[in-house]
Amino acid sequence: MTDVVVLGAGLAGLAAARDLAAGGADVVVLEARERVGGRVEQVAVDDERPVQLGGELVGSAHVAYLGLVEELGLTLATTYTAVEGATTYDLVEGVLRSEDGFPFATAEEGADFERVERLFGELVATVDPDDPWSHPDASRLDDASVAGWLRSVDAAPAVVRAVEAGALALAAGSSERTSLLSELRKAAAVGDTGFYSYDLWESLQVAEGSAEVALRMGAELGERVRLGAEVAAVEIASHGCRVTLASGEDVRAEAVVCALPASVLHGIRIEGASPDRLASLRAQRHAQAAKVVTTYDRAVWADVGANGLSEGEQLLASTWPQRPGVLSGLVPPERLAWLVATAEEHRAGILHAELERLYGPDAGRPRHTFLRLWGVDPYTLGYTTNWWPGDVLRVGPLHGTHDPPFYVCGSDQWVAGYMEGAVRTGRAAAAAALGRESWAAA
Repeated sequence: MTDVVVLGAGLAGLAAARDLAAGGADVVVLEARERVGGRVEQVAVDDERPVQLGGELVGSAHVAYLGLVEELGLTLATTYTAVEGATTYDLVEGVLRSEDGFPFATAEEGADFERVERLFGELVATVDPDDPWSHPDASRLDDASVAGWLRSVDAAPAVVRAVEAGALALAAGSSERTSLLSELRKAAAVGDTGFYSYDLWESLQVAEGSAEVALRMGAELGERVRLGAEVAAVEIASHGCRVTLASGEDVRAEAVVCALPASVLHGIRIEGASPDRLASLRAQRHAQAAKVVTTYDRAVWADVGANGLSEGEQLLASTWPQRPGVLSGLVPPERLAWLVATAEEHRAGILHAELERLYGPDAGRPRHTFLRLWGVDPYTLGYTTNWWPGDVLRVGPLHGTHDPPFYVCGSDQWVAGYMEGAVRTGRAAAAAALGRESWAAA
């Protein structure tokens, strides 16, 4: 029997295991894939450029992640936020470019957007991100969708459309199906006063590649990490816990740290945890999205005066330049079915046609194309946290808390997903276990 078994070798599980091992615990990490990193992954192409196929961006507000990067001896660089040029908007009526945000048709529409964003910021200031459930209007704010609230404050139709384009670009769920309270909590968690401030969320990246964070932690843990170990069931008890693998093998430990994605956890039998705990975990959702990455000899989008950043109402809801000659893009939940319904051999061609329409002929002829269908990957089953109207109260204040000897962590257990949430909650779960379990005091 080991002291603690960690389920999942994504950023959360690795961060938890690293701190547990440093605290003197005997740790085993179980990972279904044949690699560490989870939704963080990279490959090297051409001149050995690290190309990120998973999570890649963080911001100035992501203090837990940035602290870990420093501990691991990695360095930071700026992101697409520092690239000059026009942003591209792929709207149903055609492709437009703008250097001043969403291309509103009139100055009045732009002014209305600013008015509505100020109202949003005023609401943000009323929400405690650690306890949104205590808000006096929590139920009303949670039941409202973001788009529904926009209409309730008489936002112009163009403003509703602009906010929806931004929601699609993030691929976390349509504004029509996103809880207003969840978005207020998300903004409050990083001190944002608007809909989405890119400096706070996406202005930094690891120069060596974001997946290097996971790879270095995995190397530190060494043989403590077991790859190809898919979890089928978990039994929690004060006298000892048991994790059963798909192979039939049992792994026993005094405590369990669960760092599996919420959607994957839905398919795993859990016994011994409190009914309220299980109800909270089962109520969480993932946005079903996909990521596409294409590489080129140069920044082909610059040929048309673009900066590589786009928002759209077509299959690709967003693109951004990852590195020189490398373009990332997201297919949001509302479009993923289009892609999955397409024969595998035709998917790249459809995506290339989208890129050609956005950035010209050379954009449709990349050197490499990588596609990650997170929404249907059995070890991921989603992208980031998706809060439908009513979900904040449905999940409840047990969100991100622990039921010793059962500890939970992962990007889903923070307010809005993201790599920051994985690291923040992974380290918090380790600290909670080290402060409570008997073996930690030995």
